[in-house]
Amino acid sequence: MTPCTITYRLGPAILLAFCCLVGCGSEQRPVQFGGAIYGTSWSLTYRAAPDGVSAGQVRADVMAAFELVDQSMNHYDPESLISRFNTLPRQTPVEVDWDFAYVLSAALELTDATGGAYDVSVSALSDLWGFGPDGPRQFPADAAIDMARSQVGVSQLDWDSTTRALSKRAPGLKLDFSSLAKGYAVDLGADALDELAIPHFMLEVGGEVRVRGLSPRGDAWRIAVERPEADVRGGVQAALAVSDTGIATSGDYRNFYEYEGRRYSHLIDPRTGYPIRHDVVSVTVVHGSAMMADAWATALTVLGSAEAMVLAEQRGLAVYLLKRSGDALEAFSSTAMTQWMAENGS
Repeated sequence: MTPCTITYRLGPAILLAFCCLVGCGSEQRPVQFGGAIYGTSWSLTYRAAPDGVSAGQVRADVMAAFELVDQSMNHYDPESLISRFNTLPRQTPVEVDWDFAYVLSAALELTDATGGAYDVSVSALSDLWGFGPDGPRQFPADAAIDMARSQVGVSQLDWDSTTRALSKRAPGLKLDFSSLAKGYAVDLGADALDELAIPHFMLEVGGEVRVRGLSPRGDAWRIAVERPEADVRGGVQAALAVSDTGIATSGDYRNFYEYEGRRYSHLIDPRTGYPIRHDVVSVTVVHGSAMMADAWATALTVLGSAEAMVLAEQRGLAVYLLKRSGDALEAFSSTAMTQWMAENGS
């Protein structure tokens, strides 16, 4: 491995969510709170909660949903289920919980749909390239990349969805649900809000969003797709007007490093073992599930613009994609995304 000097960029603030909170009657005044979770932030805006449903109960129920995901799928926590699986020897089965099984099954479906471009067992390669928990290290040699690739591939999992028994055939194989877990937490939190009969809310964790009903100004929730600039936050590239759905964005414009004048994305193509090096800057997906929006956004970013847009049309996915064209950006929207685009960004 060759020593290198790495310039590191922090992970992206993926979506900027906004709504007008003025002009609301007192009976419709929105409640807002949030905090830190999963190494990022979360926020909730809701209104018109039924009588007897307190803000404390709302917070407690949402946090309970977040805690469930944390205990099952947080690969930074050595006590979580996913961490315990990752340290198991090969051919040692473990019974996973229902939520873990649901997320894993969704991940396996996306691997199949993308021809292996999306793979939640890519950890060995991510770690090697310096995007794991240990952070940047040395630039990897070809032999090290080949070795890591031998420890990657969900085809090396033995999975029985009936008994929820999971084991691995490659000793170094590790799972990473980063591209699904936050979205799944948002979905569970949204389910909790639905059970409390809260008709209007926006719940967000680290840029993954679920909305229900109407915004505090009485129309669709306005979600801004952030302008992809590495060192500037808060610029708006496009605006969505959404209700009763999930939204997520994946991009490589903040989480990357530079080595010998070349930029290396945190998104690794498991088919090659290398960070993606193509024209996609960001992909935004609107989907009924925040988890699936999150996972599809990642998968389509890895695929590249041409293949991503073809697959989006085939699958009926609502996709807004930005790609580099020289020094400019080009935007592409799938047919299904048209219904969500806000006119004039207003």
